[in-house]
Amino acid sequence: MQIHLIIVGIIFIFLAFIHIIFPKYFEWEKEFKSLSLANRQIMKIHTVFIALTVFLMGLLCLTSANDLMETSLGKKIILGLAIFWTTRLVFQFFGYSSKLWKGKIFETSVHIIFSFLWIYISFVFWTIYFSF
Repeated sequence: MQIHLIIVGIIFIFLAFIHIIFPKYFEWEKEFKSLSLANRQIMKIHTVFIALTVFLMGLLCLTSANDLMETSLGKKIILGLAIFWTTRLVFQFFGYSSKLWKGKIFETSVHIIFSFLWIYISFVFWTIYFSF
């Protein structure tokens, strides 16, 4: 399972860096004009902190796979990560409207890819939690 933690760590770091393209891809300059200054800044700052958190999760998986699997504290962290990413999986299906992706090839592909990604990540963390 250690190799899967390393794979998850790489995925997390990749996901963290994807956040860099969000403002341009989602046209935040145009989309955020109608928001108050506070709401614009909250969206931008929260995106930075989400990216930082995901990046740090990735570093933790890459640098501390053994500790996560073999220590009491590691098992508690793995449980937290399992709950966190399983919740993210649930939101993939019930938090976003299917109107965002249905009938659109690229968006449907992204939805499917991320669905399988959240399933894989959740499976890895739950498997480690219940195995060790």
